[in-house]
Order: sequence, then C-alpha cells, then structure tokens
Amino acid sequence: MNHHDQNITRRRMLQRSACGFGGLALAGLAHQDAQGRDRTPNDLRPREPMFPARAKRVIFIFMQGGPSQIDTFDYKPDLIKNDGQDIDFTGVRFGTFGTRSKRKLLKPLWKFQQHGECDQYVSELFPHMARHVDKMCMIHSMQTEGVAHGPSTLFLHTGATNLVRPSIGSWITYGLGTENQNIPGFITINPSASKGGPRNHSNSFLPTIFQGTAVGRAGLPASEAKIRNISNQMLSKNSQRQQIELMQRFNRMQMDKTQAIYGDKSLSVDDRLEATIKTYELAYRMQMQAPDIMDLSGETAATLESYGIDQKETEDFGRQCLLARRLAEADARYIQINYSDESENPKWDQHSNMPKHEEHARAVDKPVAGLLEDLKQRGLLEDTLVWWGGEFGRTPFAQGKDGRDHNPRGFTVWLAGGGVKGGYAHGETDEIGHEAVSDKVHMHDLHATILHLLGMDHEKLTYQYAGRNFRLTDVSGTVIRELFH
Repeated sequence: MNHHDQNITRRRMLQRSACGFGGLALAGLAHQDAQGRDRTPNDLRPREPMFPARAKRVIFIFMQGGPSQIDTFDYKPDLIKNDGQDIDFTGVRFGTFGTRSKRKLLKPLWKFQQHGECDQYVSELFPHMARHVDKMCMIHSMQTEGVAHGPSTLFLHTGATNLVRPSIGSWITYGLGTENQNIPGFITINPSASKGGPRNHSNSFLPTIFQGTAVGRAGLPASEAKIRNISNQMLSKNSQRQQIELMQRFNRMQMDKTQAIYGDKSLSVDDRLEATIKTYELAYRMQMQAPDIMDLSGETAATLESYGIDQKETEDFGRQCLLARRLAEADARYIQINYSDESENPKWDQHSNMPKHEEHARAVDKPVAGLLEDLKQRGLLEDTLVWWGGEFGRTPFAQGKDGRDHNPRGFTVWLAGGGVKGGYAHGETDEIGHEAVSDKVHMHDLHATILHLLGMDHEKLTYQYAGRNFRLTDVSGTVIRELFH
C-alpha cells in the first residue's frame, strides 16, 4: 500500500487488491501445470511433424477383452492336430508365477482359409474383413505388460500401469495439433468407464486441451452417442457469438492485469488463462460444425448398408465406424472406436464360453470392412492409419470346457493404410500360438511405430513434468520399419 494513502478505507483497500488476490489464487492453481514446461502449446493449431509423415491421423478400433488370435488370424495347424493333449505351460494366471503346470490344448473352434493375393489365413469368424487382407499389415508377434484387463488396457492406452500418464491420443495431438480447429483433435466413441476408464483418454499432466473428448459411453446405443451441450436452442447464433466475445474480453482483461502486476512471473497464470480461453473458443466453434459431423442422416442407403447399419446385429458398431470416417474426413487427429461394455467381463473375454466369440465377430466384422472400403474409396486410407486389436490375446489351452484365459505373451493386431505394407504378415508365435518367438513386437514398439508413421520420433516427443522428461514409450520402444512401404 502506498504510504500517502494513510486514510484509505478498508473497503477501498479490498476493492483495489481484489484482482491481485484472484491472480494469486489462479497462479497457485496453474503452478503445477507449468512446472518445467519447455513450451506452452495451449491450442490445437497444426504443428509440423519432426520428419516427413506417412499418416496424418489414426483410427483405433479397440476390441476390449482380448479376442483370441488363434481363432481369428493366427492359423496353427499343430494346435488343431494336437487338440486335447496335455502340455506343460509356465504359469502367468494360474498357480505361482513362473511355475509349470499341464493344460489341455483347445483347437480353434472355427475353420481357417487363405484369402487375397497375400494368401493370409483368416478364420470364418471374419468373412467380410477377410476380403480386405491385402490392405492389412498383420503383426502376429505382439507382447504386452499385465495379465488382467485393467493394467493391460491402461498399458495399451498410456504405455504405463504404475502412474497416471497421458494416453496415446493426447500425446499425438500434443505433438501435431489438428488441422480442424472446429472439433477436438482426440475423440473416443463410446468408451468404457472401467478397466482404466477415463485414464484411457486422459491428458494427465499434458495441457488440458489435449484430453480426449468422449462421445457417448459404453452400454449406451451408438445412436445416442452425442457431444453433450453441443447446441443451444435458447439463443440465436448471433447472441451466442456476442456471449462468447464478452466472456473472452473479461478473460483477456484478467490476463492483461496479471501481466501488469507480475510481469514475467505471470507466465504460469498466462498459460492457464490462455488454455481456458482456447477451450471456450473451441466449444463455441464446435457448436457451429460438430452437429453436422455427428448427423448420419445425409449418408446414402448404400453407405449405411455397407456399414451394416440396416441390420440389427451390426447397426450399433456400424454407427461408430461411420462416425469415425466422418471425423477422419473432418480432419480429427486421433479417433478411437470402442467395442466395449460395462460388465465385469468385457465383450471378448470368454473364459468359459468361446462360442460367444461368434456373436462379437458378427457385430464388428461388416462395420470394420465397410470402414476400410469407405476410407479407400474416398482416398482417406492413404493417410489414415487404422489400428485394430485388443489389450492382449488368449491362450491355446482350455479354461474349463471351452474357454480361454488371458495371454499377453503372443497375440495379433493389424494395421492398414497410413504407409504400412498391405498383405504383409510380421512375426510369429510358436507352433500352438502361445508365445511370440520371432520378430517380437512389444506394445512400446507398436506405440513407437505409430508415432513414427505420423512423423514423430518417440524419443524426442517428451514433456517435462515433476523434474523429468516423460514420453509415451517411457525408456523403451523400437520402430518396426519392416512394416513400412
């Protein structure tokens, strides 16, 4: 207080200092966000990749629960030949970890056949996807961390199980931004609230604007998957514009006052306020464009049929896949489609009833095939990387009469488009499909490879937090260049 203002009243003193108190409070809230930050990217404007990219965006088709590789894409004649035999297995989910115990082999419940010019084997579970094997880059030698759904699902999304880390979609939008400023860069459709829940699309310690936007949730029909509060029926567009402009003027005034009071020391507050301003602006722009993107009514009957939206068993997942294509067309950077629910055992998790796989395969097969074909016809597959897979695979031995247990040691995922080889198979599991034995690909390696396809070096895409540089792949990860054209 100035020494000349000896007679200042208490009320006047509080009026003069009110903004200062607010600034101090906001600085405290923003302090942790800005600790050690080497830049302040509080917007989604596109950024140049670190080197020429093969892909611009990702569509991740998440098969929650762990589809069985040996019943879908990983053909093992020896498993069929030795069906019913007792084999020694090293325990991961039974007995003491590392001990050996006999388990009875269970052959695939569906027949395999070769497809396409590449002669890739696909089981009869996926007749529609089988027609697109020449677009697919199969990875048969996947390995991951964790043997339960929660840790493995979290690891798939964030590259860690022991800390709250940013998800892969957040890392990608942090590194590249997005080319459409009117929609979020990272969108997840019908995500599950369990098995990692919101952490699977969390920004964690990255700036808030890189958090995934959830559209709908697991357990609700995809027809009800909406962005909440996306439209305002009570105000005209002009009134809404005036409203946001007034709010933003107040925010800018606060920034100016903070700068005047604290000078260079206000950077942490500026970052937090700037993020808030950008978020409000994005929310307003979304009201202008997102409703049209979310509206499928303008699609042709032929398109709806190709995604299976005209059939009860495929309609729900078909809507998710078609919405993903529309978001890709609108230049969202990372789009996740979730085949999931809120039950204790996720959809593909058949411990005692493997025939249930057929129900899930029918639900996703035609929609996924329709998505691949639609992306191809529209010229989007060239620069869109499609990733299909679960958090782990399943064992070649029986659990109960006709179930299979979790298997993180060897399973299959596939990629398509975005610069990867079509009609290519990478790596192998052993003769019964249990464990990866050649050209192994850890989940860290897959993450590193996806970032590379987008033009980012996984070792250089870092963020300083709590005194250290973090990255998606932690201290591991190798780019699998054999997958590229």
